[in-house]
Amino acid sequence: MIHLTNKAIEKFKEFADNEGLKPIIRVKVLGGGCAGMTNDICFDDNIQDTDEVVEQDGIKLIVDQFSVHYLDDATIDFNETEYGFGFKFIIPNAKSSCGCGSSVSYG
Repeated sequence: MIHLTNKAIEKFKEFADNEGLKPIIRVKVLGGGCAGMTNDICFDDNIQDTDEVVEQDGIKLIVDQFSVHYLDDATIDFNETEYGFGFKFIIPNAKSSCGCGSSVSYG
């Protein structure tokens, strides 16, 4: 299943607190992007019966049945640089990614 770094956990909690949201995050894989697939993260407390749910340090991660096998053993981190910030997926199952890193190919 998906793992969160300490920095990602800290930022998810910070964003949830700032927006008055529950710390429940949906992670999914979508078709699109120049390499074939993109990853998406959003706050979503609408848990379906078919979703996989994992909790780590107070953050619930929801993954739909389509996305779960693509994201197996993935890690979500949070990066901050002088040029910007954002969540980063580290996906061992990915075969390649596009030049900007916004989409991946799984094989």
